[in-house]
Amino acid sequence: MTINSKKTSSKVAKLASETLSNSNSSAIAKRLAASALAQTHSPKQTSAEMEAVAGKVLRSDKYSEETKALAASVVSQSNQARGN
Repeated sequence: MTINSKKTSSKVAKLASETLSNSNSSAIAKRLAASALAQTHSPKQTSAEMEAVAGKVLRSDKYSEETKALAASVVSQSNQARGN
């Protein structure tokens, strides 16, 4: 299995933290934020399920730029072998 060594940047980690503490954030934004934070200082990789969720967010026009930034971070940390 190919390991993806990318980790969440401090900028995205801050956005994720703010998203989780904001009661107005959507459930999908909070899921993406939690996934991004889990990968901040960890070798964890994005699950196939979260990769699919993040992909749908990136392809949709209904999500905010902040939610899309979280989704992009989550996708960038996915298992590289799944993309092949």
